[in-house]
Amino acid sequence: MTHKNNSQSEIALAADSYWSEARQPLVCLVFLAPLLLIYEFGVLSMGGSQPELIRNGADYWMRSWLSQLGLTHTFLLPALIVGTLLMWHMILKHPWRISAETLIGMFAESLLFAFCLIVLGQVQDLVFQQLPNPALMFIERESASRVVSFVGAGVYEEVMFRLLLLPLCYLIFRGMLLEVRWSAIMAIISTSLIFSLAHYVGASGDQFSVFSFTFRTVAGLFFAGLFFLRGFGITVGAHATYDIIVGVMLETTA
Repeated sequence: MTHKNNSQSEIALAADSYWSEARQPLVCLVFLAPLLLIYEFGVLSMGGSQPELIRNGADYWMRSWLSQLGLTHTFLLPALIVGTLLMWHMILKHPWRISAETLIGMFAESLLFAFCLIVLGQVQDLVFQQLPNPALMFIERESASRVVSFVGAGVYEEVMFRLLLLPLCYLIFRGMLLEVRWSAIMAIISTSLIFSLAHYVGASGDQFSVFSFTFRTVAGLFFAGLFFLRGFGITVGAHATYDIIVGVMLETTA
């Protein structure tokens, strides 16, 4: 009986360790590094003299803001992401170790949450089909450059809307003397609406439809909640995995 109890305790301890380790900035950095490399080198190799045509919208906007400050180096933005996560890790004083089992678990979680979002999308589609004039999503065949863009969306949209904007909105609402819970709720809702609206901004933005706006808001809520509960790395993984599955395997855009 004692041996059995010890085994159960070890299993519980390992589960708790994974749950917390998967949220650590260094682990998140190592997890998303392949996505970052695929995207950046994919943009450079496929974009030629006009890489901005392939870049994800959030990536393009953040680079534009940096260029207004005179900071135009190609790899500056990825370097800032890496530096931010490393500084965050040092400030929190987490141990400098990474478990392969944790990375595998994060990949599995990313797949799980991506499929959960796909199910949400299908449920919403069924609901909209019952309306008098349902808005349909536009379907197109994807190219390799589109796949690179999907990977970039997973990384840079999460950097912009979850890693940067979500904490900023939370601090703003706290500054308005809202309680912690309500500040978090309002930050999640507001950034999710901004995340959805951003897809329709600019000449390259999508044509607005109630269906896509509603689903992107739901997706924003989903990713924001995931960011709070499971951390930055898994959120990036789930976002990129979802975009690739839906945009390539199912040949739809979302």
